[in-house]
Amino acid sequence: MANATAILDSLRHQIDLTDFRKLHWEGSFQEYLNTVLDHPEVTRTAYQRLYDMILVHGVEDIYENKDKLTRYKFFTEFASRHADGIYGLDRPLMQLVNTFKSAALGYGTERRVILLHGPVGSAKSTIARLLKRGLEEYSRTDAGMLFSFSWKGPDGTWVKDPMHGEPLQLVPEEHRAKLLEMLNGQARPHSYDIRIKGDLSPFSRYEFKARLPKYDGDWLKMLDHEVRVYRLALSEKDRIGIGTFQPKDEKNQDSTELTGDINYRKIAEYGSDSDPRAFNFDGELNIANRGIVEFIEVLKLDVAFLYDLLGPSQEHKIKPKKFAQTDIDEVILGHTNEPEYRRLQNNEFMEALRDRTVKIDIPYVTRLRDEVKIYEKDFNTAKVKGKHIAPHTVEVAAMWAVLTRLTPPKHASLSVLQKMKLYNGKTLPGFTEDNVIELKRDAAAEGMLGISPRYIQDKISNALVAHPDEDNINPFMVMKELEDGLRHHSLIKDEDQYRHYKELLSVVREEYEDIVKNEVQRAIAADEDALIRLCGNYMDNVRAYTQREKVRNRYTGNYEEPDERLMRSVEEKIDIPEGRKDDFRREIMNYIGALAIDGKKFDYKTNERLQKALELKLFEDQKDSIKLSSIVSNVVDKATQEKIDVVKSRLIRNYGYNESSATDILNFVASIFARGQTKK
Repeated sequence: MANATAILDSLRHQIDLTDFRKLHWEGSFQEYLNTVLDHPEVTRTAYQRLYDMILVHGVEDIYENKDKLTRYKFFTEFASRHADGIYGLDRPLMQLVNTFKSAALGYGTERRVILLHGPVGSAKSTIARLLKRGLEEYSRTDAGMLFSFSWKGPDGTWVKDPMHGEPLQLVPEEHRAKLLEMLNGQARPHSYDIRIKGDLSPFSRYEFKARLPKYDGDWLKMLDHEVRVYRLALSEKDRIGIGTFQPKDEKNQDSTELTGDINYRKIAEYGSDSDPRAFNFDGELNIANRGIVEFIEVLKLDVAFLYDLLGPSQEHKIKPKKFAQTDIDEVILGHTNEPEYRRLQNNEFMEALRDRTVKIDIPYVTRLRDEVKIYEKDFNTAKVKGKHIAPHTVEVAAMWAVLTRLTPPKHASLSVLQKMKLYNGKTLPGFTEDNVIELKRDAAAEGMLGISPRYIQDKISNALVAHPDEDNINPFMVMKELEDGLRHHSLIKDEDQYRHYKELLSVVREEYEDIVKNEVQRAIAADEDALIRLCGNYMDNVRAYTQREKVRNRYTGNYEEPDERLMRSVEEKIDIPEGRKDDFRREIMNYIGALAIDGKKFDYKTNERLQKALELKLFEDQKDSIKLSSIVSNVVDKATQEKIDVVKSRLIRNYGYNESSATDILNFVASIFARGQTKK
């Protein structure tokens, strides 16, 4: 058994002192200039650093309804590592990153408040949280390093600039142009020119002016003796470069929370409340300098309080009490929901803020497979211990959530369920990709209303704990929780909306019934040898039919006409009409011919439609022998029970059920057959 010494020694071997030394580097101003020459990116603005941070994780091109989109892996791979994966928002996220790019290049959006707008639970806070976390990690890498500076104190200690400003701001205004000319002329090529933006904080400005006479105005000599440059690591917990502001009630709101306040204990020491040494530059806008500040539910702030955002956004300046305007360099990111945004639009006194805002809509997900991924983050076999999650449990909840967000299609022949399937990439007869584009164009505001993912997560959680005696949860348990909670849902406005959501639950139930009936049918028809025999028989007849030949009867040896009844019994299972049978049969033969040319052998599993048709045909042939409807009775003969056990084992092996959930599904489907409620 390991003792404490062995455990600590093991941990000690994992300590990387090289990284520690890099992150705690200190040096002179001259050494920092050498770093700038070698790595000009250390001087980037906050927007440039944020944009590059996103890009460093990589991008990939994807296509959505013929549109080429850029997917940023920062929001997928990086986010998933932190259990914050974002799904189905590629288009809004591309718009957001394009806004960052425009700001990084100085095209104007760097002078705006970036406002994430959308319904509750649409991942606005998650996006903000990821950006802050990403910047923290990026600042600790070689590619994302940045620096600030300290002043030498009278006792030999070093006092950091309270707003951790860029060291190049120490260069007096009259010398900056010449320095930049030389730096940009010698530095290796980089995406952005080196610039010196803004002036020192009031504290550092005071220290600079107070120390300069000691060196007879030689500011370079003063910097050598009085200033140390250090590596800056952004940290929300340490309030370095990353700020977060949350609104409170109007009586407790104070603008000093944004721009800092007087330190009354130091007034006696320094003699004046306008001495920058007697001021705490620790407001959220102060400490977020060089990074990002998040305003949670920004439009819940009092109107007078929002005025403090006008200067920081447009001029990149803040006005601390008793001091002149102070330069800042930071990304201002807020988020809000629809009611607060409408209030901003209707408030004529806030025209200035509206004009300084770039709104990015963050809607709910409207693609089923993406909605499923949201819940699978929390409800999966790794996280849910001791409970089996039956197949389709998460899917039916996601299905209902997506349906509540879709607007009814204008096509009379298209249901909202079919619309959801089209959005999810399914093909429907008579609908092309252009039709899907048109559907989305007709419903531009889709995803801004409906049920929040949080409600779904809460109800799945309820279902997990509400049945302690069950070893699994199934879709029926979750659907019951979803329905029971509707009456008490705080965001359902009226009776019409309540009835609409209940009707959609009925739609989901019917769809689920079809899904599980199909699974049981396929499990019954999963006799591989029987499927191969049926396929061979069908293909022999199709080959003879298309080549106008006869088929040799394997029992009598006589040559007979192709068995039209057999061929149609298979084709009807996948809705091939009489008038299309010749085309379908030729299509199958052409497919086999193409495989032969490539030297490949035909397998019915490679043709999804044919496989489905054969399975359904075999099910029709075998269901009576299995007597599925007899499951609901108390008396089942041994032979039938053996066949049922085989079907159950296939459900467990091929579809992800466990013993009890497979039994439940068989009983459910058997009850449908017993009532004669089968669909073609």
